[in-house]
Amino acid sequence: MNVYLLAAIALLVSLLPCGWVCLRDPAPINRLIAFELAAVVDTLVFLLLAQGFGRDVYFDLAVALALLSLAGGLVFTHFMERWV
Repeated sequence: MNVYLLAAIALLVSLLPCGWVCLRDPAPINRLIAFELAAVVDTLVFLLLAQGFGRDVYFDLAVALALLSLAGGLVFTHFMERWV
């Protein structure tokens, strides 16, 4: 267990409040903000796991997640404007 893996575990724990807000908050804008924050934290977790385990494939996964989360956020906002 190295420093990178400990930091990844700490970031994974910080995803719990984001998940709570995504599932329970009545305001759609707060859900969107929590979704985007969770996507950034997930990307950082994959970067830390790549460095901690020394696996290059996790770097590619982090880049793909960053690009797809941006697109997912845009789609979510497109459909959210129908309700707000």
